[in-house]
Amino acid sequence: MTPHSKRNHNRKTGLLWKSAVLAAALCYLPAVSVSADEVDGKAVFEKRCTGCHALDADHEGPRLRGVFGRRAGSVQTFQYSKALQNAGFTWDAAALEKWLTDTNGLVPGNDMSFRVPKPEERAAIIGYLKSLTP
Repeated sequence: MTPHSKRNHNRKTGLLWKSAVLAAALCYLPAVSVSADEVDGKAVFEKRCTGCHALDADHEGPRLRGVFGRRAGSVQTFQYSKALQNAGFTWDAAALEKWLTDTNGLVPGNDMSFRVPKPEERAAIIGYLKSLTP
């Protein structure tokens, strides 16, 4: 075996070994049922929202896991605009639809100027966030 062919053989063997280990590990993961809407929603959320938001930590925007049923402007660890602190509503599908369509239309004077213009993307994001709320 030449040094070149030996190196390629070792790479192939290493990849096969890693693939076998990964396949074996996947056999022990619990089965999770995920709808197509949730998969699309997660992808759209990651593409459109994670520049400012995370699910479990505050960033430029507040954490979003559990947003359904949460009073607007109420995450204690996040510094909201006065407008959002005083908004006086609870997040649900209708409020999120209005928010993602036109933040200032729902809460004039808030600090978020981002919009999701496509209705199907808004629906996917809302569905994904709803699926993460117990």
